[in-house]
Amino acid sequence: MAQFVDRAPLTAKAGNGGNGCVSFHREKFVQNGGPDGGDGGRGGDVVLLADENMHTLLDFRFHSKYEAKNGGDGGPNRMTGKRGEDLLIKVPVGTVVREKESGALVADMYEAGRRKVLLSGGRGGWGNMHFATPTRQAPNFAKPGMKTERHDFYLELKSIADVGLIGYPNVGKSTILSVVTAAKPKIANYHFTTLTPNLGLVRHQDNDFVMADIPGIIEGASQGAGLGLDFLRHVERTRLLMHVVDISGMEGRDPVEDLDSIDRELAAYGDLSSRPQIVVCNKMDLPGADEQFERLKRHVNGKWPVFAVSAASSKGFKEMMDCVSETLSKLPKAEPFAEEELPELPAISEGAFEVRRSEGVFIVEGPAITHLVDSVNFDDEESLNWFHHTLRKAGIIDALRAEGAEEGSTVRMADMEFDFID
Repeated sequence: MAQFVDRAPLTAKAGNGGNGCVSFHREKFVQNGGPDGGDGGRGGDVVLLADENMHTLLDFRFHSKYEAKNGGDGGPNRMTGKRGEDLLIKVPVGTVVREKESGALVADMYEAGRRKVLLSGGRGGWGNMHFATPTRQAPNFAKPGMKTERHDFYLELKSIADVGLIGYPNVGKSTILSVVTAAKPKIANYHFTTLTPNLGLVRHQDNDFVMADIPGIIEGASQGAGLGLDFLRHVERTRLLMHVVDISGMEGRDPVEDLDSIDRELAAYGDLSSRPQIVVCNKMDLPGADEQFERLKRHVNGKWPVFAVSAASSKGFKEMMDCVSETLSKLPKAEPFAEEELPELPAISEGAFEVRRSEGVFIVEGPAITHLVDSVNFDDEESLNWFHHTLRKAGIIDALRAEGAEEGSTVRMADMEFDFID
């Protein structure tokens, strides 16, 4: 049996855009052909696919780095470069993707077959045909393709289930799941028998829904005790919680204290304490259960429905399942988590730069500065004129002047240094 893994790292990079081409039309009897360099192709995207045949993130423990194909370079005769091939990454249904640095949730793969572009490929660079003007008829430069950055993410699998069975270990959750569904979870009389969430399909009163047996949650789970943080996340999507307690107290535990303890952990983890609940008192066939049941029922005091069942003898389940089915029919469907978009590399015209002075050198920095410098042919006068025009249009010249730069001051951009010309 494959190891269950519900958290894994992912490093991904979209494809770089292809470079634009510097080319001039060549034809017999045509002496001065115009520029005809084509554009570079767009880089491939990194695309996620929610695959219902996957149930664990184990594959990402062995293969965590992914990279889409780069776009092809442009060619002569206005030939556009080939688009880079997209990279498809399959993940289990219910996987959420967070950016490692910021923790932002960027993808929720809540539905089978859902596709999500995680990272977009870089734009292809313009060929020199775009830079021809009445005064610049033979541009000897082109734009490079947009370079993409490598991003680190982590994946979390949150089970997709309508009903979650919660409670301390060994209270009978797995047995209840086996009674009401066709699931065959591992069942034994010792703590933490269940080490992975087990899911089963329930059909009751013409209503189909998914029930999950969440591994045992104990006191301190919200701070990571036991299997707490590993599996509390699997409760987040459930619309209804079935809180199972061992009403017999056969292991010296108090069912009332157990109920309150787990509810405190749900409240500490998030808004799970406000989730609709049904209290299931299991092991009613054992001595002393009747007295404890009446005591717990008085303690709940009508806050939630309370049912007495015996999973071992399959008694008391009809009334309980009638209540579950009716409650679910009145509850709204689970909403996917809100997604945030990763910021794209800003354009130089958006003022995405900073000017600072260090040891007499004026340094211009920003995400798009390197791309701008790479676009310049410093051996070509027309390319330099275009560069200076772009700096002025973007406000960099004004920013340098405001910082104190004068004619002849040294300016550093990316790995290039040159004299400031106003």
